[in-house]
Amino acid sequence: MNSVSNTQRVRRHYDRSAESYDRIIAWFERIFFGEGREWVCSRAQGEVLEIAAGTGRNLPFYPEDVRLTGIELSPEMLAIARRRARETGIEADLREGDAQDLTFPDASFDTVVATLALCTIPDDRRAVAEAARVLRPGGRLLLLEHVRSPLLPVRLLQRVLDPLTVLLEQDHLVREPLHNVENAGLVVERLERSKLGIVERLAALKPL
Repeated sequence: MNSVSNTQRVRRHYDRSAESYDRIIAWFERIFFGEGREWVCSRAQGEVLEIAAGTGRNLPFYPEDVRLTGIELSPEMLAIARRRARETGIEADLREGDAQDLTFPDASFDTVVATLALCTIPDDRRAVAEAARVLRPGGRLLLLEHVRSPLLPVRLLQRVLDPLTVLLEQDHLVREPLHNVENAGLVVERLERSKLGIVERLAALKPL
């Protein structure tokens, strides 16, 4: 299946699951990700782009002085994010968009944020490359993701489960964003792993 078909499939999945997404992801966040959203968003500065913004769960965690733009592939998820922004009084430019093909010029943002996004974007390598492209020199990419564990028993279990999670949830368990970040020319400043190496927090700099 080509990348366009994969992208359409992901969009349809999240349109269907938009209303139940917050309820389901909240459980996983409590168990696995803790204060990961706060860790990422608190480090954002200046002009900020959030890719795959989902239902806007990150909105409350950004510093008040950032200027936030968020893109989301699913119109149904985006509608919930816009509603959340209105209800909380948070100013953000939330628009439909594809992280694999950003419409912004080069060097448009000081920070790019992605939380639990690269696991579902069909071409995660391209999404990271696009994030690097729109970052200004000296800007940062901030990630919270679940990734392939470095521990063999855990990694083997992930490989067994991966076809099922991709089929049912468009969720890839054995991706390794770090490789794509380094291949995009970004310099890793901070890397934290937890939960048997499954959960990764990453901050990377675009060189001057």
